Amino acid sequence: MTVSNYLKLIIPARSVNEGFARAAVAAFASQLDPTLSDITEIKTAVSEAVTNCIVHAYKDAMGEISIRARIIDTDTLEVCVSDKGSGIDDVKKAMTPLFTTCETGERSGMGFTIMESFMDSVRVSSRPGRGTRVTMRKRIITRR
Repeated sequence: MTVSNYLKLIIPARSVNEGFARAAVAAFASQLDPTLSDITEIKTAVSEAVTNCIVHAYKDAMGEISIRARIIDTDTLEVCVSDKGSGIDDVKKAMTPLFTTCETGERSGMGFTIMESFMDSVRVSSRPGRGTRVTMRKRIITRR
């Protein structure tokens, strides 16, 4: 595995930063010459991961979200979104479609499902009380 370029970004867990995070990762990914569809899928997956940090990891507290993007083997984008928030008690259950811990009914429980449908792979590691890391990969077929 060869890493040819990378990006590190740390943002406050505020909803106003979600759009910036998705745009920054999309701009970074553009060096792979992705299709518009690829860019849309990457932006959506990043949006879901960042929103999960804002809504679930820190709830009513302020924390930081770390985003790392890497170009691997000249054709694969890897994006890692992590927080140091509340963590997830049962990752497998949390990744089940329609599962949500939101008690207000404002959340659909589809965040991880959306990430999985738009990226080639999604790995989630979490420790309750210590935080969560979501690592997503997408291979970009070069059109050159």
